[in-house]
Amino acid sequence: MARALVIGAGMVGLSTAWYLQDHGYEVEVLDRIGVAAGSSWGNAGWLAPGKTIPLANKSLWAYGPTALFDAHAALQVPARPDPGLWGFVARFMAHATDRAWDATMARLTPADLGALPAFDELIAGGVEAQTHSVDFIVGFEKQSQAAGFLAEVEGAVRHGQDVPFERIDLEEARSVAPVLSPRVSTLYRMGGQRYIDPGAFCEALAADVRRRGGSVVEGVEVVAVTSTRTPAVKLATGEWRSADVVVVATGAWLPSLVRGLGVTTRVQAGRGYSFSVATREPVTSPVYLPYTKVACTPYQGRLRVAGTMEFRRPDEAFQPQRVRSIIHATAPLFEGVDWDHREDEWVGSRPVTPDGLPLVGATKAPNVYVNGGHGMWGVVLGPLSGKLLAQRIATGETAPAIAPFDPLR
Repeated sequence: MARALVIGAGMVGLSTAWYLQDHGYEVEVLDRIGVAAGSSWGNAGWLAPGKTIPLANKSLWAYGPTALFDAHAALQVPARPDPGLWGFVARFMAHATDRAWDATMARLTPADLGALPAFDELIAGGVEAQTHSVDFIVGFEKQSQAAGFLAEVEGAVRHGQDVPFERIDLEEARSVAPVLSPRVSTLYRMGGQRYIDPGAFCEALAADVRRRGGSVVEGVEVVAVTSTRTPAVKLATGEWRSADVVVVATGAWLPSLVRGLGVTTRVQAGRGYSFSVATREPVTSPVYLPYTKVACTPYQGRLRVAGTMEFRRPDEAFQPQRVRSIIHATAPLFEGVDWDHREDEWVGSRPVTPDGLPLVGATKAPNVYVNGGHGMWGVVLGPLSGKLLAQRIATGETAPAIAPFDPLR
């Protein structure tokens, strides 16, 4: 039986391992911390293909000074000397045009269309977890703030998605999201999307990998990957392990392992923050506030509040100001929320590429592959990416949906 080593136990790495097992591989997953320890645990958990769109758009050109100087900006770039960071920002902004947005959306759409069926396959195959199919509530203080979001939805539909979307009133929205205050005057309902508890889903996925004969080893750090014909990985202990196939799925930490293997696309940590709060009345549907970039999801009887995009190094310290900024943006639009007794405060480093496309496929090193760079969409696209990369490894055939994600582009 061929043996595969997968580095990274987030949604992307675990999905790759699970689908490799479908192709008869013996798999071992290694993670320096543990299951869902990177950006998989505390994110909003949205399985929302209708919102899985390019991050860079033309509105960013008017947003630049805010990102640098407004402490409460949804996008935060630290004003400090960092040539690598500013080089990434320049390349990222080069894609903030209508033409680039459409080109990227066209490349993402086939993966978006296959995202939800891949979750269904995992569950049907034995993963003891669930997805929640509910309408999402989208809200704005005034109609003029909705233009950009409506254009994004129209763009997703134009490229082939079916995104049920309709205007609703506050009373209807409050039936599932009673936290909304009367200040939220413009509201929409978006169907066809789902959500999960991402940490719990990853734990269930890891358990099923083990049930099927694989291993998931936590607290093991890989510091190097090499290959002539048979790939090998070096652990922080100095130990070497070999396998027939190695897959690197370490999110924002990808570059340290694959830069020497021909993968030169910069992966920048776009750090997101979240926490959970108690609400006076239960919230049963996700709520999105596009103007302030805040996503809220029902979570274990509470409400998880997630937001911000912070371009820093992935291992930098938690920045409490970012949590305060999320509250600053959200509290005026909500009521019946206990903001003072937060739980589950978290920061996760999402792996962002300049062109907004993931890195899924072969490196220059024989039998070494990459699965990462999904930006904010690693949870929703993780299972499909894992499925199609496993197919590529086992058969040599690259599915059209991941062809644009070539790590050597």
